[in-house]
Amino acid sequence: MATSPLPGPTDILLASPSNTYPPDPLSQPRAGHSSMKPNQVGQVVLYGIPIVSLVIDGQERLCLAQISNTLLKNFSYNEIHNRRVALGITCVQCTPVQLEILRRAGAMPISSRRCGMITKREAERLCKSFLGENRPPKLPDNFAFDVSHECAWGCRGSFIPARYNSSRAKCIKCGYCSLYFSPNKFIFHSHRTPEAKYTQPDAANFNSWRRHLKLTEKSPRDELVFAWEDVKAMFNGGSRKRALPIRTKSIIFSSQTQSFQEETSGEIQ
Repeated sequence: MATSPLPGPTDILLASPSNTYPPDPLSQPRAGHSSMKPNQVGQVVLYGIPIVSLVIDGQERLCLAQISNTLLKNFSYNEIHNRRVALGITCVQCTPVQLEILRRAGAMPISSRRCGMITKREAERLCKSFLGENRPPKLPDNFAFDVSHECAWGCRGSFIPARYNSSRAKCIKCGYCSLYFSPNKFIFHSHRTPEAKYTQPDAANFNSWRRHLKLTEKSPRDELVFAWEDVKAMFNGGSRKRALPIRTKSIIFSSQTQSFQEETSGEIQ
C-alpha cells in the first residue's frame, strides 16, 4: 500500500474573501444576531418574496412550509424533500409557542400543527438549487478541497473543483495511491492504515457521497464551508423550472403544507 505524504491543510489557500466570494444576491443584507432575542420575528426577502423568520437557539430560521408554498410552489413535495436531504439540510421542529407566533405572523395557517424551520443560509442553498443558475463557486486557480470519509477503512484525498464537470467526473485524487475517482466511487475506496477503524458503508446511492465526504480541516473558515456546500449542490438533480399540470396543481398545493408539517415532525437538529 502506498503511503505517499498528504498535502497539509495550509498547502491550499483561498484567495481573499472580498475578491473570491462576492455578496450573494439571493437575499438582502441582514443585521448580526447579537441584537436578536429568542422568538424574535423578522423578515427575509428571497428572490423578491418576503419570508417570515424566527430566532431559535440564537439562529435566524425560516419556515420551510412557507418557502415551499411560495418560492418553490412549482415543484412537488418529493422533489423538495429529496433535494433538502441531498443537501444535508435538517429541519428543526418549532415549539407550540413558536408555532403560534408563526401563525400570527402569517407564515402558517391557523390549522397547522407543526412547522419545520431551516437557517437562512440553508434556505438560500435550497432555493438556489431550484431557481438559481447552479454555477460553480468562484475559486482560485488550481484550488482543491482537502476531503476525507470514514466508510470502510476511510480515505483522504483532494477534491478538485476544476475537474468536477459532471456527476461522474473523476475529480478526487486519492492521497495514498494518487488514483482519481468520482465522488460516488471515492466513498467506497479506502486504505487500511494503523490508526484506521472499520465502518460498515451504507447502501450505494447517487447522493450518499454528500453525507459521507467531509472537509478534513476540523474548523474550516466560513468561506471554505460555503464554497464546499456550493460544490456539493452541483449536479444534484438539476434546476428544472417547470410548471405542474393544471388539473393536479391545486391538489398538490393544498396538501403540501400539511405534508411538510408531518414530514418534519421528527427531525430535530
